[in-house]
This record gives sequence, C-alpha cells and structure tokens, in this order.
Amino acid sequence: MGLLLRSAGVIALSATAAFAAGDGKGGMPQLNFESYGSQIFWLVVSLVVLFFVLKTVALPQIASGIEERSDAIEDDLDRAAEFRKKAEEAEAAYDAALLDARAKAQEIAQATRDDIQKDVDAAIAKADAEIAARAAEGEKRINEIQASALEAVESVANDTAQAIVSAVAPDLADGAAIKSAVAGAIKG
Repeated sequence: MGLLLRSAGVIALSATAAFAAGDGKGGMPQLNFESYGSQIFWLVVSLVVLFFVLKTVALPQIASGIEERSDAIEDDLDRAAEFRKKAEEAEAAYDAALLDARAKAQEIAQATRDDIQKDVDAAIAKADAEIAARAAEGEKRINEIQASALEAVESVANDTAQAIVSAVAPDLADGAAIKSAVAGAIKG
C-alpha cells in the first residue's frame, strides 16, 4: 500500500514540475506537443509501477482469496459427501430396524394367533367332550326309556295275550308258555 502512495506522489510531483516548466500559456498540458516525451515517459513509469503494485500486492491477495474460497468450497463438498454417506448409513440402519420390527411384529402376531387357536381348539375340544357326554347321557336315557318301554310293552303284551288266551281257550291258559311266546315274538 505504501508503494502505491509513493508512486502516486511521484506522478503528482512530475506533473507539477512539468506544469511549472511550461511557459504558462494556459491550455491543457496533455495537448502540448512539446511535453509529449515526458508525458509518455511518465505514462510508462506509471504503468510499470502500477503493474508491479498489482503484481506484488493486489494480485496475490486476489489469488489467496480465490484459493481460500476454492479450499472452502472443496471442504464444503467433502463435508457434504460425508453427510451424504452418514445419511445413507442412517437410512440403511433405519430400513434394517424397520425390517426387524416388522419381522418381530409378524412373530408376535403369529404367536398371538397360535395362542388364540390353542384356546379355540381347547374350547372346541371341551365343547365336543360336553356334547359327547350329553349325547352318551342322552343315548343312555333313550336306552333306559326304550328298555322300560320294551318292558312295558312286554308286560302289556303278556297281559293282553293272557286275556285273549283266557277268553278264547280258558283251559289252555299257561302263564309261562304265554310269557315265552311273547318274549320270542318281541325279540325276533
């Protein structure tokens, strides 16, 4: 920065000296053909000084700024790639956890279905046993009723046969023969 100020001071002094050296006619010194040589000299000196100032001060600062920006962008891209990788890993872990949870839920649901089916099977078996017991009891009662009805029928048949034989042939009325004939007729 100090170099820039020095070069600006040199240019100002040279311009002042050139103006003082003039004949004081007035007008623009740039259009005075007599001072073209010094103007071109100072133009070249000014451009060379400006070139060296830009080369040594401004351009390195611009280049370092561009380099820092490039490094920052590169770091940001690296961090973005790292975050993407972490996000993909997290997504994979989430998907795995979701699959595990679904599998566990399926297992729990199946275990619950199996337990319910066992309870239903036990209830059906119990109901079947009760129905079979009631059916056996009903058959027993039916057999008892049938046996008692058969006895009643045999008794009525014996009485009726005894009465008929007594009415038709009173001297042939043998009670034991009538009972065996009725029993034979009922059985078969």
